[in-house]
Amino acid sequence: MRAVTSLLSDGIRFAFGTLTVLPVRVTRWDREAARAGMLCAPLAGLVVGLCAAAAGGVLLLLGSGPLLAAVASTAAPAVLTRGLHLDGLADTADGLGSGKPAGEALRVMKQSDIGPFGVITLLFVLLAQVASLFELYAAGWAHGAAGAAVSAVAGRLALTLASRAGVPPARPEGLGAAVAGTVPVHTATAATLLLSAACAGAAGALLGPYAALHHAVAVLLALAASHLLLRHCVRRFGGVTGDVFGGVAETAVTAALMVLVLK
Repeated sequence: MRAVTSLLSDGIRFAFGTLTVLPVRVTRWDREAARAGMLCAPLAGLVVGLCAAAAGGVLLLLGSGPLLAAVASTAAPAVLTRGLHLDGLADTADGLGSGKPAGEALRVMKQSDIGPFGVITLLFVLLAQVASLFELYAAGWAHGAAGAAVSAVAGRLALTLASRAGVPPARPEGLGAAVAGTVPVHTATAATLLLSAACAGAAGALLGPYAALHHAVAVLLALAASHLLLRHCVRRFGGVTGDVFGGVAETAVTAALMVLVLK
């Protein structure tokens, strides 16, 4: 029991220490801790999502309109992750857009600057997130808050799935290599079902039965969209990197929000 508790603690530290800017020290960096960390990634997403919902809610209480609340709920995750996932999305877009062989594309992704493909991708992704949250907040604070929280959980659940066995790393070093292939497939599947049901239950309790189904579908479609990107990156680069993980997370967040806007 003590060993399980210790591993859970290490996993939470790993998830929050690598996926957020919260002052959590990662005490273990081995494969076992990485597996636990990726299983705890949705918990980090929940905290980020609740902070995003709170940011939007505070502005609404202070008298702002839904647009400013949407901007705040989009900015909060970027601040809490130091733009890690957005940077990964931009680098992944540059690598995919370069049209170069895998090795050269990976070198493009490691460069510190952002190319035109990255800039365009960030622009449209952030616009889609703000526009979606604007519509949700326009329907009521609860809709916006649920969207911010559920999409953040979906984004980090996509990382759990991207870490499943059979997904290789593209490089021998970095975060991608540390977590790639650590989560057993059956465990990733169970986490998907459990967290989809949890998101549905929370949304249903807050917004009603239809919202429960809507949010469950949003999570599953978000994971499907992120899987398409993951599969393409594995085929294109030979595996995953930390940048690909960032791209996968932002893809899932954006897809979840877009599905929630659709009636």
